[in-house]
Amino acid sequence: MGKKTKAIKKQDLDNERKSQFSPGQIKEFIDEVKVEFTKIVWPDRKTTLGLTGVVIVFSILASIYLGSIDLLLGKLIDSILR
Repeated sequence: MGKKTKAIKKQDLDNERKSQFSPGQIKEFIDEVKVEFTKIVWPDRKTTLGLTGVVIVFSILASIYLGSIDLLLGKLIDSILR
């Protein structure tokens, strides 16, 4: 083994020994999170309210549909078992 190979293996070993939860690593992680948050494009209020309305309406329609199917199948099975 050459000096270069030994140096690379020693560096790899040192990197493995560093804890992911050391204060320096945590600070680096938080800094990277802050940078990523600056890249987020948030929707405006009108878009957010519109999409929220769509989700609420869809949820109500899905619950009505599933409730009616459950009721019909329950009555069908009840009539078969009697």
